[in-house]
Amino acid sequence: MIFAAGFGTRMGALTAHQPKPMVKVAGTALIDHTLALAAPLGLKTVVNLHYLPHLLEKHLAGRDVTTLTETPDILETGGGLRNARAALGKGPAFTLNCDALWRGPNPLEALATAWNPEEMDALLLLIPRENALGHTGTGDFLMSPSGQLTRGAGLVFSGAQIIKPELTEDIPARSFSLNLVWDKLLASGRLYGLPYSGKWCDVGSPEGITRAERMLDASAL
Repeated sequence: MIFAAGFGTRMGALTAHQPKPMVKVAGTALIDHTLALAAPLGLKTVVNLHYLPHLLEKHLAGRDVTTLTETPDILETGGGLRNARAALGKGPAFTLNCDALWRGPNPLEALATAWNPEEMDALLLLIPRENALGHTGTGDFLMSPSGQLTRGAGLVFSGAQIIKPELTEDIPARSFSLNLVWDKLLASGRLYGLPYSGKWCDVGSPEGITRAERMLDASAL
């Protein structure tokens, strides 16, 4: 599932007349960069929409992508994933944000290789802070030698994960963050992390576009 429903307010004028997933980086729309990550795995793909959804629907027309428009309100990550369960089908789901770009191994393939559903209910792909371009915080999680997570300053959540979507059914709210699901998994010891070996760039602002284009330019590294 690709989360693409946000307003993109940090982009300023760039999202006055188009949704953030259509903002271009290195000549390609953010949503297309993100879809390219899913293509090698042959995944059934669902994209949630809210702000100017008709533009994204037109952009995605003719592709093997299911779009779900959230109305009247955005359902956030947890509510959005629950809303997409029927479209996603059975089994665990990958989730991705489309406002980040990657340089290095395919993040979804890395997650798929490390996924162990017997031990894990969710596996989060995490970025060392020195490789998280544009991240201004102190990080989100600490990871034990076994890969189990606790909250704390350390690794940065990338927006990519594998999660069992049925876990969202236990949350009574209609609109909610996946953080509520993670809190339950933290308590049960079933929230795991995987460090990413490449670089990652937040593209939530115009400055992020410049950073991402430099990261993608091999001659600039």
